[in-house]
Amino acid sequence: MTQSKDPAGRSVQCTCVRDGLAALPPELRPRPRKKSSLRKVTCPGCGLVYWTNRSTDLCMECEKGGVKAPPTT
Repeated sequence: MTQSKDPAGRSVQCTCVRDGLAALPPELRPRPRKKSSLRKVTCPGCGLVYWTNRSTDLCMECEKGGVKAPPTT
């Protein structure tokens, strides 16, 4: 099988080669994954590295203990 060339001399590929799901109707294609709302932070009070969706970087233990977060600039 010979490949076609465009005017610039590059090989032209069929869309089915680039997107294997192009033949499927939109409702049957896999949905794109949603990005997580979680972020990885390090607690400034104790150094614990954890994932959270809260706006503060303090872990629950430091927050309960009354540790104050350093001011942000």
